[in-house]
This record gives sequence, C-alpha cells and structure tokens, in this order.
Amino acid sequence: MTKLRWIALFYMVALLVAASLNYIPGLTDAEGRAFGIFALDIFDDLLHLVSALWAGIAAYLSSRAARSFLLYFGVLYLGDGLLGLATGSGYLDLGILNYGIQDLPFGFKILANLPHIALGGGAVLSAYLFRREA
Repeated sequence: MTKLRWIALFYMVALLVAASLNYIPGLTDAEGRAFGIFALDIFDDLLHLVSALWAGIAAYLSSRAARSFLLYFGVLYLGDGLLGLATGSGYLDLGILNYGIQDLPFGFKILANLPHIALGGGAVLSAYLFRREA
C-alpha cells in the first residue's frame, strides 16, 4: 500500500474520532463544547462521517483516488479553517451564512479552527509531496 493510501486511512480514522467527540463522556462541557472550545452538532458529525467515508473509499480504490481525496478535502478544510480564523465562522457548517462575522477573541479563533487548518494543510501538503505515487 502506498503512502498516499495510508495517509487517507489516517484521515478516515481522524475524522471518525472527530465525529465521535460528542458521544465520549467527559470530552464535552455543560454547554456541549468539545474540550470546552467548539460545539459540534449533528451537521458537523455528519460532515465528519461523510468525509471519513470519502477518505476510506479513496484509500481502498487507489493511490490516485487517495491523492484526489487529500487534495480536494485539504483545500476545502484548509479554506474553512482560514475563513474561520479571519471571521469566526466557517463555510462547511454554513456558519458564515448562519452567524456571519463573529467578534471572538483571536486566541479562541485559533483553537477553534486549528483542527481544520492542520488537517487541511496536512492533506494538501501530502498530496503535493507524494504526487508521483498517484
């Protein structure tokens, strides 16, 4: 199995973990925020589940499919994280449409958007670094 396929499998597991955060006792506070930072609703959980399914199918199919997943997923999630960093709302959960620009502390915006920035950036970087495998 190629590195691209292994990386896509890693993303599948990471996204399944993200989808399960609301359902693991002790990880959410009284207000329903995971780690006391961000609130994940059923829409977020479904987004993570569909993304995990996409990652798993891509890893199963081929290196080319895995690279395509990493590239497209990465651009979508990285863009969402950067928009969230700039405005306090992302687009994947329709937050920018529902809540608009939010006046949140910058440190909070970093913590809340770091998962999408890191996962998205890592995916794009992986797609670029291992492009010859596809």
